[in-house]
Amino acid sequence: MSTTPRVIVFGPTGNTASVASTTAHSLGAQVYLAMRDPSKPIQGLNDSDEKSGNYTRLQADLTQPATVLAAVQQSHATRAFIYAARGSTDHMKGTIQALKDGGVEYVVFLSSFTVTDPASSVPPAELIGHQHAQIEVSLEDVYGKENFCAIRPGGFATNSLQWKSGILAGKLEILGQDFKMDCITPGDMGRVSGNVLVKGSNEHAVYLYGPENLPCKEIAVRIARVLGKGELEVGPQSEEDAAEEMTKAGYPPPVVQYMVKARTREDLVRPLLEQGVENVEKFTGRKAMGLEEWVEGNRGLFV
Repeated sequence: MSTTPRVIVFGPTGNTASVASTTAHSLGAQVYLAMRDPSKPIQGLNDSDEKSGNYTRLQADLTQPATVLAAVQQSHATRAFIYAARGSTDHMKGTIQALKDGGVEYVVFLSSFTVTDPASSVPPAELIGHQHAQIEVSLEDVYGKENFCAIRPGGFATNSLQWKSGILAGKLEILGQDFKMDCITPGDMGRVSGNVLVKGSNEHAVYLYGPENLPCKEIAVRIARVLGKGELEVGPQSEEDAAEEMTKAGYPPPVVQYMVKARTREDLVRPLLEQGVENVEKFTGRKAMGLEEWVEGNRGLFV
């Protein structure tokens, strides 16, 4: 790579991609910010830093390969960060081909821990895993395993925001109180992604997890304590109420059905759990952030 690598980050207004952008910039990269609406603010990147740094905004939509090709050609970027774009009808195969046709040589893809190797073996019934796995298959078809890296994070810390109103009220109902989440933070996902984007990796898949794999009830109780809400009363939630809540939040019916089922199962394995926790420090030099530290630093999201 040249002294000043050129990278293009798609969806930089997202929690993870915004950190990937600023991380890549801190490592000396010239960063192109590709987004549907280039006028939107980017979290963690103020106007003065953006104008004084090596940042350039471009218009592009991952569901429209022609715009992706145009953005890559304009940027002359050789490395790209992408995510699973809703609305793609070909598992992003056309978009990925557009990246290659435009000159991108290496891709970092924000995937999911529900993908296991070989990705082609993940069944359609595993809705989220299958969706991400098929995109990984597309990447392998176009780039080969050695020219892309799938970042496979566990359960997002931000998933706990769905309980905000109940936590603030002091009484919460949760479907699957014993369902465990590792609470990997957007910052850790973004910093790892930004490092791999600039430096590359000899691994085609990198699992990432938070330092503790906790039951949902325990997560909610800990959040309440950090927010100074005292002891939280947590009770069970019916599948019907949970489905209604998810539907109101805008999830499509197949996703609602999958998520309700997932919350009541006990066989959702996190592959390479210990290694996934260690990977955060391996790629960033910093240990994975714990739940309480993340909540303390993001109190505004809950109140």
